[in-house]
Order: sequence, then structure tokens, then C-alpha cells
Amino acid sequence: MQFRSVLAGAAMLALFAAPAFAEDYVGGAVKSVDIGGKMVLTGANDMTLYIFDKDAPGVTNCYEQCAINWPPLMADASAAPEGDFTIVDRTDGSKMWAYKGWPLYYWKDDAKPGDITGDGVGGVWHLAVE
Repeated sequence: MQFRSVLAGAAMLALFAAPAFAEDYVGGAVKSVDIGGKMVLTGANDMTLYIFDKDAPGVTNCYEQCAINWPPLMADASAAPEGDFTIVDRTDGSKMWAYKGWPLYYWKDDAKPGDITGDGVGGVWHLAVE
């Protein structure tokens, strides 16, 4: 009987210790992964995505040096909205992905998947959380 209890305990531990699986959206261009207990959006490259307080739903205000530091999550010209993911037109005619209307960006200083060094930069950059 004690063996069953140990086996059941080990099974429960394995269940809770298993990593959260990423969800894929918009053909894999965006994923959702557990980072520090939050379901954070990442690009297909598994790098963290961010939103910018100075944007507005459906409008990006990040150009020139801003876009160098915070590269937009670009969308193909043929990309179509899907669920909470929409397309934002940039002034140069290119397109980028948005979540619930908010344009999505990478941070140039994140070096590897799971990095969240852009969260809180300047008080206006935040994790894109599902």
C-alpha cells in the first residue's frame, strides 16, 4: 500500500513540475509561454514581446531610433487578423502584429528566450501578457 502512495506522489510531482507548453497563434508567428507565472507572448523565435504605452490600439508610434531599439513584430503583406491578433499598418507601408489592438515589439537587449529585460523600460514598455 505504501508503494502506491509513493507512486501516486511521484506522479503528482511530475504533473506539477512539467513545463508549461507554449500556445501557437497566427500560424506560429506568436506564441504564449509561462514566464514567471505570467503567460507572456513571444515571437516565433521564442523572444519576449512587449507593448508600448505611447501607442494606441491599432496605431504604432515607434519609428526611427525607437524601432531600432524595439523592433516591431512584422507581419507578411498577406497576413490576416486572427482572434485577438490584428494587423497594424506602419507609415512605410509595412505591417506589424498587434494583440488586442496593441502593437507588438521585441527589445534589442533581450539576449535569449525567457529574457524580460525590456519590462518597465522608461516606465512605458511592458510585457505583452495574454
